[in-house]
Amino acid sequence: MPVTSSPSELTVQELEEALRAITSTISKCEKVRPRLREGSAQHTLLIRRIKAFRIASSLIQRELDLRASAPSGR
Repeated sequence: MPVTSSPSELTVQELEEALRAITSTISKCEKVRPRLREGSAQHTLLIRRIKAFRIASSLIQRELDLRASAPSGR
């Protein structure tokens, strides 16, 4: 998939695929989290990654919701 500059350039299918991948990655990160020592560099990095993936997920979902509620001309 080529890098694009705007979410509007992505198809609904591409957004849904990205959302599935991000959701899967969040789940995998959360499974690893208990095995990392709190306060370690790895733990801190993982927490920040989870937060970033949740933000990305939220933004993708918002775009999908906007497209679902927009007139079909979009």
